Amino acid sequence: MKRLPSIKQLQYLLALHEHQHFGRAADACYIGQSTLSAAIANLEETMDAQLLERDHKTFIFTPLGEDVVRQARHIIEQCEELTDFAKSQGKPMTGPFRLGCIPTIAPFVLGDVMTLCRERYPDLQLLLREDTSDNSLHALGEGRLDMVLLALPYETGALHTEILAQDQFNLVLHRDWQDRGFNQDINQWPDESIFLLEREHCLSGHAVKACELEDSRKVNPFFATSLHTLTQMVNNKLGVTFMPQMAINSGVLEGTELISQPAATGNAYRDIGVAWRPTSSKARSYQLMTALIAEVLQKRCRGNG
Repeated sequence: MKRLPSIKQLQYLLALHEHQHFGRAADACYIGQSTLSAAIANLEETMDAQLLERDHKTFIFTPLGEDVVRQARHIIEQCEELTDFAKSQGKPMTGPFRLGCIPTIAPFVLGDVMTLCRERYPDLQLLLREDTSDNSLHALGEGRLDMVLLALPYETGALHTEILAQDQFNLVLHRDWQDRGFNQDINQWPDESIFLLEREHCLSGHAVKACELEDSRKVNPFFATSLHTLTQMVNNKLGVTFMPQMAINSGVLEGTELISQPAATGNAYRDIGVAWRPTSSKARSYQLMTALIAEVLQKRCRGNG
C-alpha cells in the first residue's frame, strides 16, 4: 500500500506556513518544537520532496512547498467538511457555519441574521467574524470562513459571488448647511469638504465611484476609522459625507443635527453580495444562508421614499 501523509502532518505544515516560525507553530499545535520538526521531516520523506530550505536558524518554503501548502489547505478543508457532514447526517444548515462580514455592513445586518438563524435553523452554529474585505476574502480562500458578506464590485478571483441588494448612498450634512449648494455638481463643492473612511474600507472607494467624484481635492485628508467618527465630524460642521442607506435606516444619525438626502448623481449605490468557494460541498447551506441574508437586506436597504 502506498505510503501517504497523515492529516496531522498536513495540519502541522499549515501551522508552520502560517506562523513562519517553528516555536510559534509548535505552540499553536500544542506540541514540542522537536516534534514539529520531526513531523515536517517525515512529511518530506513521505513525499520524497523538499518543502523547506533550511539553514542554522531560518527557513523558507520552496516553490514546491508553497504548492503543497495550497493543496494541503484544500485537503484539510475537505476533511473538516466531511466531519461536519457526518455529524449533521448530511442535513444543510446544521453544525458550524463561519460567516465573515465587512465593518460597514456588519453592525446593521448581522444581528437580524443571527436572530433569523436561531429561529429557523436551531441546529446551526453561526460563527461571525468582522474584518476588512481583503482579510475576509483571504480567510475564505484558506478555508477559515464559509461565506463572506461584502460590498461589490470587489476583486474576488475564482470565488463564487451573488449580488443580493443595492444600498443607496446618501449625502449627509448638518441641517444648517442645506443652502450651501451641496445639491449641485459635486465637483463644484469646496475643497476638503468631503469626509470619508480610511482607504482599507471599500465603502470609500465605492462612494467615490458611485457619486462620480473626480476631483480628489474635494476629499478631506483626514480619514475616519468608523461611520460613528464620520458622523461626529459632520455633526460638528467640519464637512459632509456619504453614507449607505442601511446605516441611516439603523439610526446612525439619531441624536445628531444631521440630515440625509439623495446624492447629487441621483443613482449612487453599492451592491451588497456574498462570496463562497465553488469547490465546497456546502452548496445547499450556502444557498439557504444567501436567501436568509437577502431577506434581511431587503428590509435594511429599503429607502425612505
